[in-house]
Amino acid sequence: MTRKIVLDNQICFQISRAHQLFNKFYQEPLSKFNLTYVQYVTLLSLWEKDGVTVNYLSQKLGLSNGTLTPLLKRLEKAGWITRTRDKADERRVLIHLTELGKQKKEPILNAVQGCLNRLDYSDQQFDEVMDTIEDLQDRLEKSEKKDCEK
Repeated sequence: MTRKIVLDNQICFQISRAHQLFNKFYQEPLSKFNLTYVQYVTLLSLWEKDGVTVNYLSQKLGLSNGTLTPLLKRLEKAGWITRTRDKADERRVLIHLTELGKQKKEPILNAVQGCLNRLDYSDQQFDEVMDTIEDLQDRLEKSEKKDCEK
């Protein structure tokens, strides 16, 4: 790539800006449920697969255990999840949705979908954005194994 290095040409800056905008974007639908974006994606992961370990969630969400543990404590205190020791291995903590966590799935997803519809993406445009982001993630993971010298 031969583009001049300036702020507006930095992919990382544009993604960081998009991340900030997404945080604001998700505030509207999630505030009705007293959830943050990170709590929402944690619940989203649990709706896909309930009864998982903290380590599983950590890897799935890309969050450290140090970040995830207080987040899970807040979700538990609010009644969304339970945390229990695995009877087969006391070192493992299992995360389960409560009835509240299960019952609120559809209302939350409907609220989020209502906001996502405002982006006015066709299915094809959505798929193209997702493909581009996934390609970028793959390239970043592969680049970790290479030197940055020219």
